[in-house]
Amino acid sequence: MAEPVLSIRNLKKDFGTREILKGLSFDVCKGDVVTIIGPSGSGKSTLIRCVNFLETPTDGQVLYKGRPVRDTFHKLSLYRTKVGMVFQQFNLFNNLNVLDNCTVGPVKVLGMDKLEAEQRAVQYLETVGMHGYVNARPGQLSGGQKQRVAIARALTLQPEVLLLDEPTSALDPEMVGEVLAVMRKLADEGLTMVVVTHEMAFARDVSSHVIFIDQGVIAEEGSPDEIFGHPKQQRTQEFLARFQLQYGAQ
Repeated sequence: MAEPVLSIRNLKKDFGTREILKGLSFDVCKGDVVTIIGPSGSGKSTLIRCVNFLETPTDGQVLYKGRPVRDTFHKLSLYRTKVGMVFQQFNLFNNLNVLDNCTVGPVKVLGMDKLEAEQRAVQYLETVGMHGYVNARPGQLSGGQKQRVAIARALTLQPEVLLLDEPTSALDPEMVGEVLAVMRKLADEGLTMVVVTHEMAFARDVSSHVIFIDQGVIAEEGSPDEIFGHPKQQRTQEFLARFQLQYGAQ
């Protein structure tokens, strides 16, 4: 069996006296699409922020290729080139155009030549269908377009794993489909992804592994068929019933 790219071991996170994550463990291997589902407030976004060290775990470890992240990377910015992040609210630089938003990371963090960075950025903007907007500024784009640019920006660093924290939650319903289509395309191309999402059809159809989090613990995990077709835990059944989603439904 291949060594995991990422391993989460007994991860805990407290905010004061409030326990948010209560000891979560799972692996992410090359080519996996791991979706993390669960009710609001269950700790999903906190988990993915801890994996990228935007929040510091209270306890437990995040391992990159078997080694603790803090021991492997002297700068977290270098780790984040390997484990990229796409946020709910896009986090684009409003004073930069689309192309410059996508090149600032490779140039500043990787020390890449500007022309080479631009060529790479255009390649990934084409992948997400935004190559015609290189000179536009974020304020001129729709929410769906901004999120596609944010995905392209993350890809320009050529990460081994892409973390996506509810990437469609800030979008109008009609814009959700265009972002999900890009994510499906990336999954088909073999990109390793960990996706926090409320899009149950995406989790069902695209995941290799589904993790259901409830009240800071992994309540159930398995293949999409196991979770959506044959959930074992009553809590999982109750959660999925809210979406009236049956495995195999279109």
